Amino acid sequence: MGEISESTKKSVNKMYDLEVIIPVYNESQCINNVIFDWLKELNALGILFRLIVINDGSTDNTSDVLAQNENNPEIKIIHKANSGHGPTILQGYHLAVKEAHWVCQTDSDNELKAEHFKKMWHEKNNYDAVIGVRDGRLQPLSRKFISFISRHVVSFFYGSGVKDVNCPFRLMKAGILSPILQHIPHDTFAPNVAISGLLVLNRRRVLNISVPHNYRQTGEVSIKQWKLFVAAVKSFLQTIMIRFSK
Repeated sequence: MGEISESTKKSVNKMYDLEVIIPVYNESQCINNVIFDWLKELNALGILFRLIVINDGSTDNTSDVLAQNENNPEIKIIHKANSGHGPTILQGYHLAVKEAHWVCQTDSDNELKAEHFKKMWHEKNNYDAVIGVRDGRLQPLSRKFISFISRHVVSFFYGSGVKDVNCPFRLMKAGILSPILQHIPHDTFAPNVAISGLLVLNRRRVLNISVPHNYRQTGEVSIKQWKLFVAAVKSFLQTIMIRFSK
């Protein structure tokens, strides 16, 4: 899975420059490729980093595939019972803000490629967060509608400033993210939506950056049809409640 960088070999008891949170559920066909691509890109940047790969109770052979990476010190693999995408992301965030100066989150479906991260990293110095805007994203009408509502819920209750409020390709300063996490319940369905809102509400410096979106080649979307609308309503209500509990 790539050579281990010299910086990582010397990383004992040091804060990482970056930790990348990758939640995984039934992505055995592509997760090794995702890990390899991220290792390649981050080693090229010459920074001290670690990938935190969290297996959210996959029912395929994702666990066996991840086992191939267990001896790589650049990767921390966590296996847990299924709790959903949002709680899994939050678990990673809470760990990463204690160990790294910057925190990135990306999904494991390879729809947003690791090769585009370097643009975020090079732009970060004047910002508290760099958030991707999915360019060329193909969505069914139902998901387009939910994305539209999510954006306007955040804009109305928190303010505008983040274009793609639930984008799973984002880089955030740990010192900024850490206090935000204290306002987000661990069972939040779509925490990135609320995090986007709180970044705006707290007047943090956010850069929106275009990232090419690729349609998934393996696996399938986990939430469909009626369940998608139920999940969306839950997300909207949680996002609003977080705003008024702050």
